[in-house]
Amino acid sequence: MSDALKSPVPIYPTSQLRIHRFVALEPGPSLIVLGAVHGNEVAGSRGIERVVAEFDSGALQLARGTVTFVPVANPLAYEKVQRNGERNLNRNLRPTDTPKDYEDYIANILCPLLAKHQVLLDLHTFQAASEPFAMLGPTDNNGHLEPFAQAAQEQALALRLGVRRVVEGWLSTYAVGVQQRLARTPPESRAGLLSTDPSYGVGTTEHMRSQGGYAITLECGQHNEPAAPGVAYRAIRNTLAHLGLVNAPAPEPCQNPELLKLLQVVDRFHPDDAFVKVWSSFDAMRAGEPIATRHDGTPVLAQIDGYIVFPNATATPGNEWFYLAGISSRSGLV
Repeated sequence: MSDALKSPVPIYPTSQLRIHRFVALEPGPSLIVLGAVHGNEVAGSRGIERVVAEFDSGALQLARGTVTFVPVANPLAYEKVQRNGERNLNRNLRPTDTPKDYEDYIANILCPLLAKHQVLLDLHTFQAASEPFAMLGPTDNNGHLEPFAQAAQEQALALRLGVRRVVEGWLSTYAVGVQQRLARTPPESRAGLLSTDPSYGVGTTEHMRSQGGYAITLECGQHNEPAAPGVAYRAIRNTLAHLGLVNAPAPEPCQNPELLKLLQVVDRFHPDDAFVKVWSSFDAMRAGEPIATRHDGTPVLAQIDGYIVFPNATATPGNEWFYLAGISSRSGLV
């Protein structure tokens, strides 16, 4: 291990964002890499710090284009070693003239920064044991929810990050969940309830796409998995090479990808709603299999043959509890 990697972890004051920007003399693509959007997800921070140290030492040089690194996108949450500072930065991400919480102030910096770039790699980790995976946006479309025209570029990058599993369908599935919440929430109770606002599903990658770029969320492993920082580091290096920002061999696409699509979100209704067992993301299940039990004893059964994703045993009632995914029909895995 190099001396740079043995050095103390940098300090990230809550009053500022540490941003590293490298600009080559030769024009090329513009990439931005984020870490610690959630403060207890630090594998991306460690991977970014490692790459920045390589740029600083001269071991890595930018050949063309621009790359921007934000090792800790939410310093308050990072300082607290928890997911959120005052709220979830990766929901309802948009600039505002009337910031009310810490994440609003961060969004007012991050959103214009994202808009100046063409590609985003957002590095996260997750709670339950599972293998790393990447999350894609929609296929090309002119719809109202998330119009997009760079699905091929986004998919090509996802397949070169060094992971096997790729998941799509986040915002469209979240939007269906919003409609379900609205249907069961009395009108007088909806004011200020963000979980019934479709824009609350917009995070870093969705905002990036709304500004004309494309974006990948990479879930690098479990929060404290020792290998997760290495997954983040490899993904950054592969992205730099794939985009031609550094003079390095272009990474080959994954030869055996597993492409899944989120199809359904199920909310928790009551604090006593409980899973029938400890689930991990991507545990397989059959239609009709028990997943959980409502507080009144009603069983929650799988509606499809597929996989459970993002099970959250401590979900706040009224919010998403788990997702169900199936095999994607998306073509063109190149």
